[in-house]
Amino acid sequence: MTTTATRPGARARAAIAAKTLRTDRWWLAPLITVVGLGGWVTYATVRVFMHDFYWVEDYHYLTPFYSPCITDRCIPEAAHFGTFLPGWWIIPEAAFSLPFLLLFRLTCYYYRKAYYRAFWLSPPACAVPDGHKKYGGETRFPLIFQNAHRYAFYAAGIISIINTWDAVLAFHSPQGFGFGLGNVILVGNVVMLWAYTISCHSCRHIVGGRLKHFSKHPMRYRAWTFVSKLNVRHMQLAWITLGTLALTDFYIMAVSAGWFSDLRFIN
Repeated sequence: MTTTATRPGARARAAIAAKTLRTDRWWLAPLITVVGLGGWVTYATVRVFMHDFYWVEDYHYLTPFYSPCITDRCIPEAAHFGTFLPGWWIIPEAAFSLPFLLLFRLTCYYYRKAYYRAFWLSPPACAVPDGHKKYGGETRFPLIFQNAHRYAFYAAGIISIINTWDAVLAFHSPQGFGFGLGNVILVGNVVMLWAYTISCHSCRHIVGGRLKHFSKHPMRYRAWTFVSKLNVRHMQLAWITLGTLALTDFYIMAVSAGWFSDLRFIN
């Protein structure tokens, strides 16, 4: 076996021609990520620009993909905050929330790891060479926008409040108080969205950062401990919320389109 030395007197290293010595299926995780994220983005893009089947009048169900509905194409009852944007095809009904949610997800520490490895091969796995000859870091366009994650977190918190409001309104249909399977799905989605949002690393730093003595700030220490427990599950919550968002949207679309009726428990 031939060897190479990096500098005089340094210990020689083996000259290995293979790109990696890993014999396990290291490519499987990046492949699953490509399929999962690619499928979700495709579904979400189609739904956002479908401009239909987002509101169930009988039960006031509004899909989170169209909330808040702010174009003049919106059904009046679904526009809880007014319609102040033109209804051009290229403008989604939720033009206020979608850019910030996309920024929040794109700059999320877990998602950055996921798509860096899966889509950019940078690197595709541990002990596997980077797919690029050089890496300029996150100091130049467009990756410099990764530093906006904290500000995107604030926007995501506001949007989570709006989604919570939508879930509450869905209990009050034109017939009065009502409760059905759609309400369960909406509330479950909101709970998961809050869990994902506050499990964010930025939230953990905001709650407990810059403190030298936790003993002097017991409330912040309790909050930091709670957020830290969620933070351990940040990756799982990132995927779960993609699932709950798609499920919520699909269910409301199906009921709105008349594919099946909502299962009602009360009224």
